[in-house]
Order: sequence, then C-alpha cells, then structure tokens
Amino acid sequence: MKRDISTALILLFTSGTFSALPQSPSPRPRSDTLTESGQITANGRTASYVIHHLPPSSFPDLPTSIAASVAARGCVIPQTYEAHRPENVVHASLERTGSDDWALLCSKNGTVALMVFFASAPDHPIVLASAQETERLQTHSPDQALGFNWGIDPASPKQIHTAQIGLPHRPAQPDHDALADSIIDHKTVYHLYSNGKWTLVDLPE
Repeated sequence: MKRDISTALILLFTSGTFSALPQSPSPRPRSDTLTESGQITANGRTASYVIHHLPPSSFPDLPTSIAASVAARGCVIPQTYEAHRPENVVHASLERTGSDDWALLCSKNGTVALMVFFASAPDHPIVLASAQETERLQTHSPDQALGFNWGIDPASPKQIHTAQIGLPHRPAQPDHDALADSIIDHKTVYHLYSNGKWTLVDLPE
C-alpha cells in the first residue's frame, strides 16, 4: 500500500478529504453485508461513497483464536480505496523483540477501531484509536467518488529510525516493530509500545 509520510493534517473536502465536521450522512443502504454505500454532505457539497469490507476468513494467516474473537465481535475489515489485495491486518513484533502479535481494523455498526492483539494476552485486545467510517473518506477519482482512506502496516525498527532523520535529538533505533497508522497520501503516524505503554513516535515537523 502507498503510505506517504508527512505532517499534513486531514484536509477539507475541497482538497480531497472530508473533515469530520460538519457532515451529515444520508441513510446508508448496503448492497450486501460487506459493501456499504451512500452519500455524505460536508462543506455544502454532497458526494457518493463506497466502502468495501472483508470477513476475518479472508486472512488465512490470522490465528484461529484471534479470527474467532474478531468474528464474535461482529467485526469486518475495511479496505482502503486503493486496495489490490486483502489489507488492514498486520502481523509484527509489536510488544517486544520477537513477539508474535497482530493488529487490525475492526468495523462494526459504522465505527472502525484499531485493535492490537499481543501474543501474551490474545483475549484482551487493545484499542489504540477509533473513528466513524464516514470520517475516514477521501476523494480518489475524477468523478469525486469517496473511498475509505485509513490503512495500517507494520513498521520495522529501521523504518522508524529512518523516519526520525532530522530530529535535533534523534533517538536510538528501537529494538522491535511499530505500527504505521496512515491517511493515504496525507499523513502517517507510528504507534510504538515501550516500557508498558503505547506512545506516538516523535517525527520531524
């Protein structure tokens, strides 16, 4: 997936991305259980959107216990408008060096949550962020159609260290992975678990 790293904020609809407020979604009919479509109004303009989802079963590498837990919660996995293969499920060493952890976006009833499952506590997922799906829409075609713009990826220690070039006091390279949390073509932040807590990685402005 293309993830541009920048310090740009989420742009307004006039620049291709809807701001969270003000917006007034119309009723959102589903053509099937995995595709949601409708219209949304922001900044005085109305546009159509489509959000595609995949069931946990579309990710065969996801451990059976986590897939079952996600399915029991009623989660489906939202896909970005640029997806060409199943995405937004991440396997990485997020808790510590060599740990076998997973993260995913869980969509349920119009709300998306970024959830992390540590191998040390797979029955107690951590929610790092959440948002309404309609707050994560972005234009991506000449006809101004909207699609889902939130994507997650693993970030290696080297990737984090490289992203911090330019900091006045550049930290040492971390010893395990972080989680890249992106708005396509606008902004990427990195969640890093260290010393028993999650923090956002410092990046140059």
